Amino acid sequence: MTFNLLYFLITYTQSNLQLLLIMRKLKQILKKPVCVLLAICLLWGLTLPYFILTKVDQRSIGVAADNRQRENRKVWLETSKAQDVMKIFVQFVDDLLNAVETDNDVSASPRFKGYKEDIKALQEKMEAEKVKGQMKDEMIKELRADKVQLRQEVTRLEELLKLQLQKEEKKEKVESEDEILEDKNCPLPPLDGFPECKGKIKWMKDMWQTDPCYSSYGVNGSLCSFLIYLSEAESWCPVLPGRVVPPVIEEDVLEDAAVRGHFEGLHQFLHNKTEFRWIQQRIKSMEEIWLEAGRSLSTKYNLGDRKAKQVLVHPGVLTKEAGLKIAENAFSGGPLGELVQWSDLISSLHVLGHHLHLSASLPSLNKFFGTQTGGCPSRHSLVEPNLIYTDIIGLRQIQKVLKTSWIKYKCIIRVLDSFGTEPDFNHADWANKFNLKSPFGGLSLTPMQFYTMFPHTPDNTFLGFVVQHQLSLEENEKLKSIQRKNQALIYGKSATFWKGKKSYLDVIHKYLDIHGTVDNGTLIPNYVTNHGIIKGTEVQTLLRQSKVFVGLSFPYEGPAPLEALANGCAFLNPRLKPPHSSLNTEFFKGKPTIREVTSQHPYAEEIGEPYVWMVDMDNQTDVERAITAILNRTIQPYLPYEFTCEGMLQRVNVLIEKQDLCSPAMSWPPLSALQVVKAEAGTSCKQACRRAGLICEPAFFPYLNNANNLASHNIACQTSEFSDGHLVFPAYDSTREHCLFQSDSLLYSCVRSEHSLNRICPCRDYIKDQVALCKACL
Repeated sequence: MTFNLLYFLITYTQSNLQLLLIMRKLKQILKKPVCVLLAICLLWGLTLPYFILTKVDQRSIGVAADNRQRENRKVWLETSKAQDVMKIFVQFVDDLLNAVETDNDVSASPRFKGYKEDIKALQEKMEAEKVKGQMKDEMIKELRADKVQLRQEVTRLEELLKLQLQKEEKKEKVESEDEILEDKNCPLPPLDGFPECKGKIKWMKDMWQTDPCYSSYGVNGSLCSFLIYLSEAESWCPVLPGRVVPPVIEEDVLEDAAVRGHFEGLHQFLHNKTEFRWIQQRIKSMEEIWLEAGRSLSTKYNLGDRKAKQVLVHPGVLTKEAGLKIAENAFSGGPLGELVQWSDLISSLHVLGHHLHLSASLPSLNKFFGTQTGGCPSRHSLVEPNLIYTDIIGLRQIQKVLKTSWIKYKCIIRVLDSFGTEPDFNHADWANKFNLKSPFGGLSLTPMQFYTMFPHTPDNTFLGFVVQHQLSLEENEKLKSIQRKNQALIYGKSATFWKGKKSYLDVIHKYLDIHGTVDNGTLIPNYVTNHGIIKGTEVQTLLRQSKVFVGLSFPYEGPAPLEALANGCAFLNPRLKPPHSSLNTEFFKGKPTIREVTSQHPYAEEIGEPYVWMVDMDNQTDVERAITAILNRTIQPYLPYEFTCEGMLQRVNVLIEKQDLCSPAMSWPPLSALQVVKAEAGTSCKQACRRAGLICEPAFFPYLNNANNLASHNIACQTSEFSDGHLVFPAYDSTREHCLFQSDSLLYSCVRSEHSLNRICPCRDYIKDQVALCKACL
């Protein structure tokens, strides 16, 4: 503001200078006193801004205390400059009056010229000072803003520090509260092997009064009552010394199991149950075959000395709660692979003489387990199951019904899992750590508890299914009269499977008539004879008429190609380049495996020619080569024993009787079947065993996870260590003669490899066409 007034002063002076020049011209007219009076007025006009400026400077002294010194200094500087200016003007006025008194020309006065130049220079200087002042004002404004911001930041940091201190105090308080004070009458036992026991005790301490059911088990708020409940009613903690958990009385298990010769009881249960409608239809169509297979197996093997198991069968995919509508869509072209496997498992269990309890809803599960609405486990289930067959959806439902008490049944659960679950996806902590997210993984079961459709991963157990190649006597007589035609049947019920395959089909059509069983005939080539969605017996007829069953690269690993082979129809199996997996194919994404599928049907690929012919669908020459080779030979019906009714009965019976996943001690397969193979670096045990004509057997891993046992197989460990940092242990570092052993039993894996380590592989032999069983396993 001070510089603005000075600027006004300069402008004002220039105006008065012009006025003085006018006065010079009027000199002859006006008298000298008038000129003196005008000069006095001019002097008064010049002094008026000075007094205003002084007032402003005095007012600026009253600024805030924290800026007083800086502002005072600024005022003093500006006041000094203003006083200098006024001295110049006073001198200027004196000279001006002298000039008026003389008759000389004002413009000719050298002193007057000097003042004009001084005023101009002073004006420029004041302009510069004005700019500097504005810059200073802006800097001061910014500094004040920075000061406010700094104060706010300091306040925020003080608040954060205060919160951190409160958190640390709270943490210390929680840690002190987490310490479980031992009861003099009930000392805390060692918790090795029970990692969740401590957390459950803390939960019980706070929550045991939220449900009256805990009191009914004797929980009274004492540590001893918590431990008794958590070790006897549930299985989270070790049993207290001196206490014995009464064994579960298995009255029904005492009954001997006998091979059944009828399906009457099973049909009565399945009657009018819509979820099992398709399953019952398949069982009825194969009833004679199953009963004959049971009689045949009884004559070959001793099926006596067996106990009838109480078996719960709960297919979660069939429940309405799952919302998949697989049972409803089975008659209109929906997927049948899982229904086939469930149907054949139920038939096997029934024929082998076990007691079946079928469930396909959450209410039926609640009824079976006798569960109540509270948080406690049930005291009495309808029966105490010896085995539970379910799928991943069903397991989630069982966990929901039983809550924490499902752990009681964990080791007797068998999970039907079409494509398998690999150990790293199954292990919840490992999968979380390495971002192996899957809606079907993280169950932390023993990998052998997963039962697959095909024997594609030895880490899981091969359950399989039955290929329906045998029919009733009447139907068989009809099929015998059917003559082979020069035709091909396409593997693909959905028209979407045919998309983009016309060039491939055109090549085949040059040699064969093409038939299909497609849901929408408008989306397929017009030269295809489409039969629509038909019954299984009609499909059998078409296969008996056809020479080639043509794969379209999808669906993967279904039962239909094996049905074609069983009916004497060669299978055209498309190669997949690159191999399909969860890493590059939408269908496999989310599945708990990274297994690479090299063709539409890897199991059939292993069977090979003359039954299975591998083709590149985009290579016309390759397709024509396979077609002409098939047409130039007669192919006899072929079906591996493991996919017959008798083969499945044999496999299911051995698994029920001998596969014990509840005992820590290995008892089956027998140790005599073990063959140790030291794999090359970077090779998996699955690959190493296969190259030796064997199969990897994960049940032997615990035995090999020991330096003394390895020494008996000529593998000397100079040093060794236990670790859970990889899935390839036990392994051998040949550069140091160092052995690495697995510290987490859920991480044993046949399928993983490490480029710098030699895997120590547990291999075994197998029965031809029955890979699930070793030669000494029966």
